[in-house]
Amino acid sequence: MTAQTLLDVLEHCDMVEIDGLHAFEFSLDEDDNLHIECIDGRAAKHWVFTPAQVDAAMFDVTLQSWLIVGDSGEHRLVCSEAFGGSNDEEETDDNA
Repeated sequence: MTAQTLLDVLEHCDMVEIDGLHAFEFSLDEDDNLHIECIDGRAAKHWVFTPAQVDAAMFDVTLQSWLIVGDSGEHRLVCSEAFGGSNDEEETDDNA
């Protein structure tokens, strides 16, 4: 099994948490820089990580998070998949 990189995980995740803050947006720009934006109280926060910084990120098995070092220091990223609900059960009533 090939070890996953942060870039691999980001391509398949729906939500990102950085330093305990839930990001409302994260994306890769045309130069493959990672942009993460969130709100901390009333303050908007924005981080940019270069492709080299994303490639150098290390997964911490104990904390189940990625350690990435950017221009502003070390940050912890948690990547998650969104949970979806479905009302299909209401559409198929076996007792009808």
